Amino acid sequence: MRDTQKYMSLPYNPALKDRAKALRRAGNLAEVLLWNQIKRKQFLGLDFDRQKIIGNYIVDFYCAEKALVLEVDGSSHDDKAEYDAERDAFLMGLGLTVVHLRDGDVKKNIAGVMDFLRSHPVLASPNQETTPSLRDTPPREGN
Repeated sequence: MRDTQKYMSLPYNPALKDRAKALRRAGNLAEVLLWNQIKRKQFLGLDFDRQKIIGNYIVDFYCAEKALVLEVDGSSHDDKAEYDAERDAFLMGLGLTVVHLRDGDVKKNIAGVMDFLRSHPVLASPNQETTPSLRDTPPREGN
């Protein structure tokens, strides 16, 4: 269930509304593949938004109930390390957890990505073991 108070209390730049809408319509392959796994509460019963405006940023996916941002990082992020770090710091300053997923992992190993997300400390059930960050230990392609 969406925590409306938490959802509505996030900073929001209305000037980004058309851009977010365009990003939702365009969608890259990895984002579409992940969206097909998490939309309509089919992943752990959680409600995710796609291309959510938070402050002056548009995040790929947002779950208010878990205060979680999912970012799919493709080649467009290769030269934006400083920008990404600033955005992540801003989002974490709002109390959000930011999880980065590699574009290639989503495209080639969606099952591994979903297993990783199920076991992530923010999403794992209390008695379930957790695993390290996907950036630290990516799923192996083809396994």
